[in-house]
Amino acid sequence: MAANWLKRASRTPASTEETARQVAAEMIAAIEAGGEAVVRDYAKRLDGWNGEILVPAEEIAQVAASIPAQVRQDIDAAIANVRRFAEAQRESVRDFQIEVAPGVTAGQRMVPVDCVGAYVPTGRYAHIASAYMSICTAKAAGVRQVIACSAPYRGGPIHPLVLYAMHRAGADRILTLGGVQAIASLALGLFGGRPADVIVGPGNKFVAEAKRLLFGRVGIDVFAGPSEVCVIADRSADPEIVAADLVGQAEHGHESPAWLISLDQALAEAVMARVPALIAALPPTARDAAAAAWRDYGEVVVCDSREEAAAVSDRYAPEHLEVHCADLAWWRGRLVNYGSLFLGEETTVAFGDKCSGPNHVLPTKAAARYSAGLSVHKFLKPLTWQQVTREGAKHLAEVTARISRLEGMEAHARTADLRLAKWFPGHNLPLGTPVEV
Repeated sequence: MAANWLKRASRTPASTEETARQVAAEMIAAIEAGGEAVVRDYAKRLDGWNGEILVPAEEIAQVAASIPAQVRQDIDAAIANVRRFAEAQRESVRDFQIEVAPGVTAGQRMVPVDCVGAYVPTGRYAHIASAYMSICTAKAAGVRQVIACSAPYRGGPIHPLVLYAMHRAGADRILTLGGVQAIASLALGLFGGRPADVIVGPGNKFVAEAKRLLFGRVGIDVFAGPSEVCVIADRSADPEIVAADLVGQAEHGHESPAWLISLDQALAEAVMARVPALIAALPPTARDAAAAAWRDYGEVVVCDSREEAAAVSDRYAPEHLEVHCADLAWWRGRLVNYGSLFLGEETTVAFGDKCSGPNHVLPTKAAARYSAGLSVHKFLKPLTWQQVTREGAKHLAEVTARISRLEGMEAHARTADLRLAKWFPGHNLPLGTPVEV
């Protein structure tokens, strides 16, 4: 078995990470020192925004009333799908208790975090869908307060459709803030809020680095990079659809990788021939982004077998993975490293990006090897508890004392000794040799 690359990327997203990390670190330090005044200065200098940061309820109501009925219906329908899927995820995890040994009961409680910061990007595009992907999912998990942020749109207020989506998805507070200053404000609890327990939502490389730097102080969803797409296709695939789906994700940005893993060289060559024309036909903003992404980050590889193709895909561990092949059940069972899987040519990534239900906040940069996309689980803490009867404590204390002394932890052992002495005086249980050093 062999893999033959017809096109290799000339760059990787890591090429610009260090600069972004340095900028984010400097901004976070300045905001920690200067608070809201520094944030307002960044908002004015970087986004041209000099208005109120907290969006008042009356403004939200006015914006909602101005949106055409069909647009409201479309956004509401997408929100309903995402909410329905997230609620089903929540129902799939449960509280439980079990007697693990006689007299020893242990259990789990699924407790939501209290406050979530949801970042909704607005830059090259107005990311309406990102609003409900984060906010709906947090609310389905039972999060009490969701504080949402989005950047001023081209120097003005938040894009009206993004604002409507944030509101309808259930945001409790909405801030007109973008970039590193938004992430830092959410983490620090600025502008009348409280510090977020978890910050979620996609963003540019500066937002991603800000989240990385603040991780530990707050939880985050994923270490996100530029959007990625991978398509696995055999000779039964339609090259026009495959090419369109690669371009469809490449328009995200100049650094968005698009990968094709083909089981047929003729198909691969047909797709490569079609991609430039599809890019050329795009509007200027999308054309500029997709052209750079395909030129610098696009890859095409031809594999001899589906086993080799699956292995190559798992090494990529792509954010979005489409399969345009026969025997979709085999691929669904074999593939293991991806953010979200789209099976069959009827199932484009764009459906998942916008409205089909599963979350579109997904791991990139091969993080799908060890993590999954945003879900209600990110906002839930599986807290464990245990309760032991006196009879149950007898055996546990004996085992605990001996293991503790084998580890050299005498104080641990004595907590067990004490309980045996109190409840079972005169016992003759072997408790290990006391630690002398």
